[in-house]
This record gives sequence, structure tokens and C-alpha cells, in this order.
Amino acid sequence: MSSAELLQFAIAGLKNGAVYALLALGFTIVYASTNVINFAQGEFFMLGGMLAVFGFSSLGLPLALAAVLAVVATAGIGVAFELLAIRPRTDADPMAIIIITVGGSLLLRSLARHAFGPDELALPAFSKGGSIMLAGAALDRQSLWIAGIALVAVVVLGVVYSRTRFGLAMRACAVDRDAARLMGVDTRLLVTASFGLAAALGALAGVAVTPLTQTAFDVGASVGLKGFAAAILGGLGNPFAAVAGALVLGLLESMSIAFVSSAYKDVIALAVLLLVLFLRPSGLFGRSAREKV
Repeated sequence: MSSAELLQFAIAGLKNGAVYALLALGFTIVYASTNVINFAQGEFFMLGGMLAVFGFSSLGLPLALAAVLAVVATAGIGVAFELLAIRPRTDADPMAIIIITVGGSLLLRSLARHAFGPDELALPAFSKGGSIMLAGAALDRQSLWIAGIALVAVVVLGVVYSRTRFGLAMRACAVDRDAARLMGVDTRLLVTASFGLAAALGALAGVAVTPLTQTAFDVGASVGLKGFAAAILGGLGNPFAAVAGALVLGLLESMSIAFVSSAYKDVIALAVLLLVLFLRPSGLFGRSAREKV
């Protein structure tokens, strides 16, 4: 394999990793505020792309406006999901909440199929022009948009976490939710906001990747699994570790195509998830929790 071909696979892996990073961040944000895995995160990815296509193709909105409204609408759906499905059961066992998120995922997928149909839908690329050649490898312009969106999201989230009262409240809630509530943090509002923010991040990924891969009502499950695997690989509960895990997972997938077979591409995420859960549950970049007795 030539160096240009290897670089091409690396570019593809980093592009996929950037998409997984946005979903992994959504998983991490919700987990940090609730200690629950939101398995509807993949459907927020699907809704972002589907709503953007609907706004652009059916309503005739400019592409940029359709994309922004899709992200905002999906964030609103995330908030409504928390208020209607999660908040009434806040006293339930965490496993019951996880089952509710699985049910919500199935409901959103079914509603999307009835609303938008079973066919694949597409968006035009954000930028016109051919691919950019880099040391013999082709770099698609839409991939630059995906990487840029992921980078901006990570930077903004980092600023929010470190410089705002909301971010400090999220960090406090992640350390000890009960203690944060006793210190005056409105944990219910925080949980609602975390679902909205996670939905917006998923929608961003869905909007950005649709010009490359198209979208359909059933794309959320597989991408959601990979976002979850990335969060586990990096370290669930740590946003920046989740991003690192997503990039590693994207590269592993791409290199498996290069050196093994494309038939095993979708197996990699599941294999990585199982290996990390068995060998290092805290993730590659997470710290093992120690319980004092």
C-alpha cells in the first residue's frame, strides 16, 4: 500500500471520528448529569439530517437556514423528550430510564419513517468545487466542514465547561448530583438542558454528514452505537476523552478496511466496545474509580 493510499484511509478515519465525536459528546453530557445512557442519541443524528432535507427540499429554505433550523428543532425535540419521558420517572431505577430511552429511540424512528418516508434523502454539499489534493490523497470539501464543525463544538463546549456557571454546575453534578442540589444547583433544569445540548450535537453531526452519505429514517441506530462505543473507549463522563476515543475509533475502522476487509467495518465498534468493557471499563483516557469503605 502506497503512502498516498494510507493517507487517504487516515483522512476517512478522522472524518468518521469527527462525526462520532459529536455523538460521543452527547452521550457524555447526558451521562454526566443523569448517570444514564441515552440510547436515543442516534435518532437525534437522524433527525438533524432529515429535518435539514425537509427544510431545504420541501420548504425551499436556503441551505444554511435549513441546517440551523434543523439543529434548533432537534434540540427542542431533545428537551421535549426529557420533559415528557424522562422527568416523570426521575425516581425510577437507572435501568428503567435506559429502557425508556430505547423506547424513545424506536418511537422517533417510526415517526420519522411516517413523516419523511422510507427512501434515502440527500443534501447538497456546503461548498462547491472538487476535492483538494493532499500528498496524493483526495480531501473532500465536505470533510473539512465536518472537521471544522466538530472542532468548533469541542472548543465551545470546553469554554462552557470551564468558564460559565452552567458548565461549573454540570461538572458539579457529574461529581455528586445530590451535593450539587444541596448547594443550590437546579439539577432538573440542568438535566433538561443536557438533553437539549446532546440533541443539538447529534443533529449537527447528522446535518454535516448528509451531503456525503445521504440520510434515512433508520441511520441513527448504527451511528449511535459507534458514538456510544467512542464515548466508552475514551472514558464516559469526560468530554475530551470521548473526543479522543472517537478519533481512535474512526481510525481503527478505516485501517480495518485498509488492511483486513470492508466487511468487518461495522463490527469494529462492537468489538472495541466489548473489549473496553471487559479490560478497562473506565476507558483508555479515563481514571478508574476507587471506592472507600
